[in-house]
Amino acid sequence: MPRPQEPDRMVGESPAFLLALEAVSQVAPLEKPVLVVGERGTGKELVAARLHYLSNRWDSEFLKLNCAAISDSLIESELFGHEAGSFTGATRAHQGRFERADGGTLFLDEVATTSGLVQEKLLRVIEYGEFERVGGRKTQRVNVRLVAATNEDLPRLAAEGGFRMDLLDRLAFDVITLPPLRERAEDIPLLAEYFAINMASELGRDYFPGFTPAAETALENHRWPGNLRELKNVVERAVYRTPEGEPVNGIVIDPFQSPFRPLPEVDSKAQPSDGLELPLNLKETIRDVEIDLVNKAMTASQFNQRKAAAALGLTYDQFRGYLKKYDLPTPSSKRG
Repeated sequence: MPRPQEPDRMVGESPAFLLALEAVSQVAPLEKPVLVVGERGTGKELVAARLHYLSNRWDSEFLKLNCAAISDSLIESELFGHEAGSFTGATRAHQGRFERADGGTLFLDEVATTSGLVQEKLLRVIEYGEFERVGGRKTQRVNVRLVAATNEDLPRLAAEGGFRMDLLDRLAFDVITLPPLRERAEDIPLLAEYFAINMASELGRDYFPGFTPAAETALENHRWPGNLRELKNVVERAVYRTPEGEPVNGIVIDPFQSPFRPLPEVDSKAQPSDGLELPLNLKETIRDVEIDLVNKAMTASQFNQRKAAAALGLTYDQFRGYLKKYDLPTPSSKRG
């Protein structure tokens, strides 16, 4: 009979992994914010949980929020709550994550995607432990340990105006950077076996008979751009496709690989013409393209910077960062 899959644990013994674990253990007891940095799938959420359960807050709330999964119009309410009648559909007061996590830990994943307004309120919570609900006037006071995570280069993003530098300073009391799986080659067999045993248990099998040498080689030779999450998917897929009692042999890295995979239609008459010829200076070319797009957006929006930012799919702060980066003119009479 299938059994529930146990929660993922941090598994490994490579030097890079053990150094990261040691850093977690050192900072966990402190009442300070922590920034966890790493590529997608490296286990940032597991680190946040470990920081919480090794702290003095271990028996209090541990709440999580993926900032990229919620629209800008909703994330402020989700984090800080709202009062009844503050917007259409707000029929009653709502406690946000900060209020619900009072006394515990709040983990904000993909914090780089938050807007300037949310970043400003996060800064106030970190500094003073207070905020107002959306549509409210009463100051709410909380005691929350904040752990944030990102796969972005936040110092670069802040330098370009896409993230508040003062918030970065507060979040980065200490920074834990997780190594990608390709830098933990000796951990791949351990992790693969751990995921396989867990999957076999979920399938109701009595034991996991192991991997064939060919399967082990395939796992060890892949670069794992998706890191632990990709490895877990590959191993679990291989286990359930293998008959019970047989060692895993077939490793399918790309589940989309098929001779019948739909391919984009190619117009045989179309000739590629991007106007670029090699050799070229990549940095200067990118700079010229970015300046040209910013200027076109400014002209099309009649120099309204907020409209220009929206036209380029940027936040207002990110757009201002490009203006500052390239020292582009911003006529005071036409600013957004």
